[in-house]
Amino acid sequence: MSLAVAAEALFVSPLQPSEHPSPEQVEAAIDDSLRSYGGPSGCACWLAAEYGEHPEIAADRMRWALELTTN
Repeated sequence: MSLAVAAEALFVSPLQPSEHPSPEQVEAAIDDSLRSYGGPSGCACWLAAEYGEHPEIAADRMRWALELTTN
């Protein structure tokens, strides 16, 4: 799985930065999002919607998602 796909799936998951998730929780959240949203393209669609509705928080959330998926 590419970094972009993993980050997008984590972005649209219900997992929150304040939860300080473990690597196992991150992996489970990514898997759950991919299943729930119909794969990578579904996650990308939801991510785009979130950017459109909440641009003030979307960049910070994507930075968080990228940070967790690169570790």
